[in-house]
Amino acid sequence: MEYEVKLKKVGRKKTLRQRIKENKSWQNLSTFIWPLVFGLIMIGLWQKEVLHSWFHTDTFTLPLLNKIGGIMGDIHEKLLENTISTVQVAFWGLLIGSLLGYLIAVFVAIFPKVGKGGLSVIGAFASVPVVAMAPVFNNWTKDVSTDAGFRSMVSKIIVVTLICAADMGLNAYRGLTEIKPYSEDLMAIYAAPKRVTLWKLRLPNSVPYVFTALKVSVPASIMTAIVSEYFAEYITGVGRQIRENIVLAQYSTAWAYIATACLIGVVAYIILMVLQSICLKRYH
Repeated sequence: MEYEVKLKKVGRKKTLRQRIKENKSWQNLSTFIWPLVFGLIMIGLWQKEVLHSWFHTDTFTLPLLNKIGGIMGDIHEKLLENTISTVQVAFWGLLIGSLLGYLIAVFVAIFPKVGKGGLSVIGAFASVPVVAMAPVFNNWTKDVSTDAGFRSMVSKIIVVTLICAADMGLNAYRGLTEIKPYSEDLMAIYAAPKRVTLWKLRLPNSVPYVFTALKVSVPASIMTAIVSEYFAEYITGVGRQIRENIVLAQYSTAWAYIATACLIGVVAYIILMVLQSICLKRYH
């Protein structure tokens, strides 16, 4: 009797809900659908002034979306100029910081006794607030050039570099060292030199960890660039325009730049996801 009951349980058909949940296409699609639905709901609540009643604010401090969109159209040239400035800082800081962090991780993986102190120093930079670092580097870079725009750019890139180097260094080190034991044993059996082990085993193993680091570094680089612009000597960039317009009580214009900052982050993250899908597909 128990045997027959078990057979019936095994042969029971899955419900439509279970089949949908187990469908891989639906799982991939749902990662985009639910955030989109949530975003549309928030847009509707904002435009209908429901959020204003919840947070006890008015349309002057929290302008409606159609007004923000209209201002973005009116100042699109200035908006583009400041966006390019912010993207340049974020891009160069991300690139230099990621390369620096990865090279330090490689050095520590090869020489663990000597290099672990360097990882600790880099990790310490990740815990230092940007609002504390940015003014310091503004003063340090005053003698870099007579051009205020150039030395301001250098200062902001250094801040972004340090933040990105910390994220990349810590994650890449895990990828270079957390490898399967039998892989190392196999390389030892073949009497492979350290450089071959590094090139054939450790570096390929670190690829997924690099993208894990970039998932943190890409948004962090944009946010760090925006915050560092608050304290920059040269008045340019999305972050500086947000600050200047809030000081002047031009909240609608400030929100236009806030929306631009959000768009920069979303576009950068989408580009990263596309690159990750291409590279990891080839990697696997």
